[in-house]
Amino acid sequence: MNQFINRYQELEFLTSEYKKKESSLVILYGRRRIGKTTLISEFGKNKKMLYFLATEESENENRDQFKDLVADYTDNELLKNARVDNWGIIFDTLVRYPTRDKKLIVLDEFQYIGKTNPAFPSIFQKIWDTILKDKDVMVILCGSLTSLMEAQTLAYSSPLYGRRTGQIKLKQIPFQHYHDFFPDKNEKELIEYYSITGGVPKYIELFSDYGDIYTAIGNNVLSKQSFLYEEPVFLLQREVSEIGSYFSIIKAIAAGNRKLGNMATVLELKPTGLTKYLKTLIDLDILERQVPITEDKPEKSKKGLYHIKDHFIEFWFKFVYPNQSFIETDNVDLVMSRIKNNLVSSHIAYVYESICREKMWHLNTEENLPFCFDKVGRWWDNHSEIDIVAYNSSGEDILLGECKYTNEPMDVDIFYALQEKKKAVAWQKDRRREHFIFFSISGYTEQMQALANSRNDMLLCK
Repeated sequence: MNQFINRYQELEFLTSEYKKKESSLVILYGRRRIGKTTLISEFGKNKKMLYFLATEESENENRDQFKDLVADYTDNELLKNARVDNWGIIFDTLVRYPTRDKKLIVLDEFQYIGKTNPAFPSIFQKIWDTILKDKDVMVILCGSLTSLMEAQTLAYSSPLYGRRTGQIKLKQIPFQHYHDFFPDKNEKELIEYYSITGGVPKYIELFSDYGDIYTAIGNNVLSKQSFLYEEPVFLLQREVSEIGSYFSIIKAIAAGNRKLGNMATVLELKPTGLTKYLKTLIDLDILERQVPITEDKPEKSKKGLYHIKDHFIEFWFKFVYPNQSFIETDNVDLVMSRIKNNLVSSHIAYVYESICREKMWHLNTEENLPFCFDKVGRWWDNHSEIDIVAYNSSGEDILLGECKYTNEPMDVDIFYALQEKKKAVAWQKDRRREHFIFFSISGYTEQMQALANSRNDMLLCK
């Protein structure tokens, strides 16, 4: 599978930068496998692009490789055979080479050079200011280690701060585009595939040739030789030290310990000892801290719960990491049996809720709802939880809803249960206008449909 899907906004932005009369410096970053190279390749079509992939070798090795690449690009044998110990000379040779169109220079995995030589961002800042900025070029600094890329190129302390003309943090592909990848699959199958691959293009590619989700899991995740068997290890070990500590935290959350206090108890640590790890995992887009959507001051709320944001990582820590002993001893059938028995109830059903909240924004944009909201999320207290709560923070309308991923049609008991749970939601309680929305993968009973038809404040979706 080699498809370019759902990156058109990013492509349009890069094109607008390229068309500028002046030079541009774009920072493009995001986790591994997210599709950065595919985006660059698509953008670079029919352009005079110089693409350099940095490695984890020394700065000298990277500089020599870059020199040879520039020598080939400019057809400069003198540069090819020269010993050059200055990046500026190479870039100066590059920009002096005449081309009809604007030069496109891509430095991929930029952070590796800065990792081997912390002074390199300063070196490149000087090159940008003195050689590149006024020479009608477009430079893309690309990287997959998000923490390093942010520190080296975007942070206030970075020498490159203020030089960029734009930045793109490439994220996972939303569920709404999955039909483009899997045109032959129904809604339920698409949700299954999304719940594992999580919108990461490389994972989608790996799963695309399989007829059912369990065969895809068996071949791509449970096989010791497979690409994804130890993928979270590879992702985290490049970003953090103390990988064992981070794994313990993620495992605890995957097991349902979402409160800071519960995590601390399970891990036998003080809550204060976890905060730096949690912050790092949030910065890496692996975790997110959620609070009830109606909280006035979310950052100060004591109701915060930590969730694994990445669906594949959540799946891996629920089903692979705890069962690695069985996989290593070739008891894969046992692990697969556990996955088949629990995948829907303990994983897909929760992913479905996030899909429904994503769909809410589309319904909002299409003006298919009774009012336009500006906030949507989950709500909970110590006794109950509501899957969807949406409201306009400057208005009086609120939309409350439930999502069910089961084999049975949703019945009226879900509606009546929601009528009880809503009483605990304090937002505008005495003067709000209430509306209700439901999502059910298996549809609705006749009684539920009749109830919805008899009311003007109730919407049924799939």
